[in-house]
Amino acid sequence: MALVKCPKCDDQEETTGLVTVCPKCRADLTQVMDQIGRTRKTRAADLVKDDSVTTHEFIVRTKGLIKEYKMGDQIVRALRGVDLDIRRGEYLSIMGPSGSGKSTLFNMVGGLDKPSSGTCFIEEVDMAQLDAFELAWLRCRKIGYIFQTFNIIPVMTALENVTLPMIFAGMSSDEMMDRGRTLLELVGLGDRLHHKPLELSGGQQQRVAVARALANSPAIILADEPTGNLDLQTGKEIIDLLKELNVESGVTII
Repeated sequence: MALVKCPKCDDQEETTGLVTVCPKCRADLTQVMDQIGRTRKTRAADLVKDDSVTTHEFIVRTKGLIKEYKMGDQIVRALRGVDLDIRRGEYLSIMGPSGSGKSTLFNMVGGLDKPSSGTCFIEEVDMAQLDAFELAWLRCRKIGYIFQTFNIIPVMTALENVTLPMIFAGMSSDEMMDRGRTLLELVGLGDRLHHKPLELSGGQQQRVAVARALANSPAIILADEPTGNLDLQTGKEIIDLLKELNVESGVTII
């Protein structure tokens, strides 16, 4: 929610979207909206660059996390007051049967969904207090995602898939190319830079997804059943790779 004030008639409007014309006097508000965007970007940048947050022992904390879905007259409670503390650099597996709320919890920790009640902190930042812009900024720089279905873009090469998040982080073209190559070499795909997903095996596609998750040097990697679509041996290779990354880089893996 942003408060937009018209410089001509002083009319003030609260909005969650983009307002380019004053609804009262029809004055052009483009510059006003640009200034709001710059202010929010600066605030979000300060948030993720704050060195003080790296001193906290727990990188993830949830308190009384509840998530409810309304289905007709019924209320389905996916999370029932989850309290969870995850230390920096920890390698943690969350296990449970299908429907037990694992992915829902991931969505809360990853900022992809909001809880019905309770709180979720990432490096002592309360996710519920961030607006959409700040939340996207935090996700881009603090969290890497690995999905069961890979979710890499089929018309882009391995290198293009890995460097895509770096565009949103504002890296230069040369930085992106160098880091993208380094990450693909790290996951054993240095000779597959320009191959598209259909030219790669399932295990190789998931390795691209792992490299992409590391694109912006995240503090946390969320891997939602990353081996679910792989055979046993390939799945073991991906798990071993994640463990190696955890030990060598200190990134927290859940």
